Parts: sequence; structure tokens; C-alpha cells
Amino acid sequence: MPEGFELPEHESHEDNPLIMPVSLTVSTMAVLVAAVTLFSHRSHTEELLLQTQATDQWAYYQAKNGRYHGMKNTVDLLETMVPRDKDAAEAKIKKYEKEIERYDSDKDNISEKANELEKERDVIGKRADRFDGGEVLIEIGLVICSITLLTKRKAFWFGGMLIGAIGAAIAATGFFLH
Repeated sequence: MPEGFELPEHESHEDNPLIMPVSLTVSTMAVLVAAVTLFSHRSHTEELLLQTQATDQWAYYQAKNGRYHGMKNTVDLLETMVPRDKDAAEAKIKKYEKEIERYDSDKDNISEKANELEKERDVIGKRADRFDGGEVLIEIGLVICSITLLTKRKAFWFGGMLIGAIGAAIAATGFFLH
């Protein structure tokens, strides 16, 4: 009984002509995975930033809306009360009504901007999803290609390249989303 184990002898390029092309394919796919992963991470970061900006806009909208309603309540109170100085009360009502109009128009602009940010965020999210899907398929293709080195069967190499190409195509569609 031997004490230890023997390592298989190193296989030369002549013994397996697939070593070089499969190794180059795997290396290329690894670079593609790295690039697609980078685009995916950046897209997710941009998506989060846009979500934060949209949330900030909605908070600003709520602040304006609160001021709007507070001013409307003040006008309602002034109109229903019997003031000591009727002219001063009328002047205040006119002043507050102008503020109400300003707050109302401000709210519309703010909500439009928040909605635009949300639409942009949704597009960036779809782009990130494309990059993520492409990344997964390229990684799967890479692993399947590497099985060729163990089995010496070209079918794994071609299958892995096909899956990797589909993944690269899906990732590339992320650049076309606007």
C-alpha cells in the first residue's frame, strides 16, 4: 500500500488541443464578467441616488403642501372672524392668498421633478437588471467552458460560449435603455 498519492502527470498542449482555445475563452469571459459587474454596480448606485433625490423631492413637496394648507386655514379663519381692523385683515387675506397660489404652483413643479426622477430611476433599475442577468449567464458560460478542460468534450466549450454570448448580449441591451 503506497504512502501518499500520486498526482496525475501534467497534460501537454499536444495531448489536449483544447487547452489553449478554452483557456483563452475562459479568460475573455472572466474579463467580460468583471466589466459587466462594474456596470451593474454603478447602475445600482445610480438607482439608489435617484431614489434618494426623488424621496427628497417628495419631502419638499410635503413641506410645501403643509405650508399651503396652513395658509389656507389662516385665510379661512380671517374670513370667518370679525376683525378689529377690517382693512388690515383684507390686506393680510390678499397677502396670504398670493402665498397660497405660490405654494400651489411650487407643489406642481416639485411633484413633476419627483416623478421625473422616479421615471429615470426605473430606467436605471431596468438597466441594472439587464447587467445582472448578463453577468449571471456569462459566469455560467465561463464555468461550463471550463468543464471542457476536464472532460475534453467540445460540446461544453461551444455550449459555454453560447450561454456566455447570450449573457453578453443581454448585458449589452442595458446600454440601449433610455
